Amino acid sequence: MAGRRRRRGHLRQERPPLAPPPENPPPMEPTTRREVAIPDRPLKKTCHASSSTSTSMSGPDVWADLLDSLLLQIIALLSSFRDLLAFIGTCRSWRAAVSSLPPAFSFNFPPLHFQPDGYDPHPHRNYIKQSLLSNIKWQLVDPAKQTSSLRCSAPQNCQVRMRYLGCSYGYLIFSNLEQCLLVDAYSGATVKPPKLKSTGIYCGFLVAPINSPNSCLLFCSRSSMFQWQVGSNSWSEHPLDVERILQVVFFKGEMFAMDLLGRLHRISLAPQLSVQEVAVMWGEDMVVGMSFKQWLVVCGEMLLLVDFSVSIDRFSGFSGTFKVFCLDFTVEPAKWVKVDNLGDNALFLSMDRRNPTFSCMSPERWGGKSNSIYFANPSADCNEPWIVAELGEVVPGAPYCSESIMAPRFGIHHQRPQSLWVLPNLVYGIGR
Repeated sequence: MAGRRRRRGHLRQERPPLAPPPENPPPMEPTTRREVAIPDRPLKKTCHASSSTSTSMSGPDVWADLLDSLLLQIIALLSSFRDLLAFIGTCRSWRAAVSSLPPAFSFNFPPLHFQPDGYDPHPHRNYIKQSLLSNIKWQLVDPAKQTSSLRCSAPQNCQVRMRYLGCSYGYLIFSNLEQCLLVDAYSGATVKPPKLKSTGIYCGFLVAPINSPNSCLLFCSRSSMFQWQVGSNSWSEHPLDVERILQVVFFKGEMFAMDLLGRLHRISLAPQLSVQEVAVMWGEDMVVGMSFKQWLVVCGEMLLLVDFSVSIDRFSGFSGTFKVFCLDFTVEPAKWVKVDNLGDNALFLSMDRRNPTFSCMSPERWGGKSNSIYFANPSADCNEPWIVAELGEVVPGAPYCSESIMAPRFGIHHQRPQSLWVLPNLVYGIGR
């Protein structure tokens, strides 16, 4: 299997740490870290970087005077989140250049792998149980810099039991029968929405970066969708006549959701919150195997659907195969068209579909593999934090095959975050 051609080491092996968050770091386990200081955004484009050498070409004005067009070329070459930290830590004008990027800009480096401490192998057996938030700890690993890691945790003063509702724009979302809390997966900083007394809430997601002026948080229950405008002190409730929503993605300025039955919906916030089904034609080859899961992934100008089909062989046991389809909006109704090759792209998925999915172009730049799917390994017993499978490749004995069969369509979710991919909130909100 492609994912096992290169050993990545045991998950419990200590790695040198990633650069910690620039502001308000959370309580972390003792470790040696290299601090990266990020100054405040300047009023003028003046660089205040310092240097240990004093040559004529190393003065701060040299860096500050770089043309914006050149800075954009440098930004496009960043191949890891750590590179981004180094870039914005160079000086104020470089940080300002990143903050001025258009909202549609996407960095071309892989997401970080989120590996929690502890693992719940049977979420379907204790779906009522909630976790004490202060006990939740995790490790972040950059696939482009696997020798570095950062250990994080929820604030230790969060002595309350909550269940996990999803991850969105770098925030882990938690709730119980009354309280809600958003925890930055990178810094541990928290955002506390107003209280919401409701039962049956099973997922939550942000519709924009939390420091955007139009950001709001949406919660879904079986009969309602609850909306909180970030910064306000109340929730609004809207009827939801849709089968259980499993995943939400944002594509070309629109919000799409996939429900329990695999149907696609378009969610609109204006003039009022509404959910409308999108007419889609399904191909005969889209469902193959005894059991399957599906994920929506935005890849450049394409809205993709990744299908994982599971088969059982009497001799080799479980095996799985990933297939990819692209939604063709040029026909009526829209149609899923099979994709035989991802080209110079890699996709990133995790078992829980409430977690975000990602795509990355030219993964070879950071040591990755094109035309492949990086699947966050849900098994704590495996030495590999993620599995790499080339599109169409049979994945024999995959540890996640049996779990997908246990709850393929019933929307059973873990009550605490499991292995997933995440881009820190810092990526979405620099300078805002």
